[in-house]
Amino acid sequence: MKTLKNYGIMAIALVAFTLAFSTATLANDEGGKNNVTELKFIGNLENQPVFQLSLNGAEEDEYSITFRDEYGNILYADKVKGDNITKKFLLKAEEIGDATVNVVVRAKKTGKVEVYSINRSHSYVEETVVAKVK
Repeated sequence: MKTLKNYGIMAIALVAFTLAFSTATLANDEGGKNNVTELKFIGNLENQPVFQLSLNGAEEDEYSITFRDEYGNILYADKVKGDNITKKFLLKAEEIGDATVNVVVRAKKTGKVEVYSINRSHSYVEETVVAKVK
């Protein structure tokens, strides 16, 4: 019984850790068409966090994407054009540490700006289980 309770606490900690890295924003454009922009944490590659940006516009647009640290330094900047775009980004954890990273996505035609904030946090979970075998 105690083991199940510990697994429940560990599962809650894992879910909270995962949700800390993802945000989603929905925006309606003036024509009544839905324009969905989403940035989410999808995992780690060689202990570096990987994020996926989805730009699902109803029509083709040009987007500028900028990653800035909390001091305003540009970590990455690019322009992409299309209507259903998905890009993956790998952040080098040792370069940013625990600093906040802001991601700005700007649509050229509509002038809409979406801003995401990436906050990294670490947690350490230790578990000791004692179970009677016989």
